[in-house]
Amino acid sequence: GFDAVFADAARDLGTEMARRGIELVYGGGNVGLMGVVADAVLADGGRVTGVIPEALAAKELAHGDIQDLRVVGSMHERKALMAELADAFVAMPGGLGTLEEFFEVLTWGQLGFHHKPVALYNVDGYYDGLLSFVDHAVTRGFVRREHGRMVIAESSVDALLARLVRYRPPEVSKWLERESL
Repeated sequence: GFDAVFADAARDLGTEMARRGIELVYGGGNVGLMGVVADAVLADGGRVTGVIPEALAAKELAHGDIQDLRVVGSMHERKALMAELADAFVAMPGGLGTLEEFFEVLTWGQLGFHHKPVALYNVDGYYDGLLSFVDHAVTRGFVRREHGRMVIAESSVDALLARLVRYRPPEVSKWLERESL
């Protein structure tokens, strides 16, 4: 992003994660806001696990200072392993890849593949338009209200982490459960 508020927020998140003993599992890179989060976790004595595809590691984009760097063959393997290792998912402000990963893990939660919280760190209102769209999809009948409520969005680190801890998945039937009857 063009505004320093995003990097500042990433540092705040990483610092607070380390302070609370929350391990970071992320894409393993040394660039972008997630690189800033990783650096902040490390600077405050926290633990970081990175999962990066071989192609990105070969371009020297892997973070060299993290405690546990796992190199995988593809983006699909990366996302599956990160989802397995993580207890919650937080999307910092980002681009198309961030949105794709956010909606994929949210959809997995909707389908019951996991029961973990999925959140947007809504720094400086970055995700306001996306949150409005999710509400629109609910209003128009394309997303169940319960599934729309699965999206956690907060603009402060304390509120974000508190909501992740309090999260309870919705209890609604899923297509997969219907098929198994």
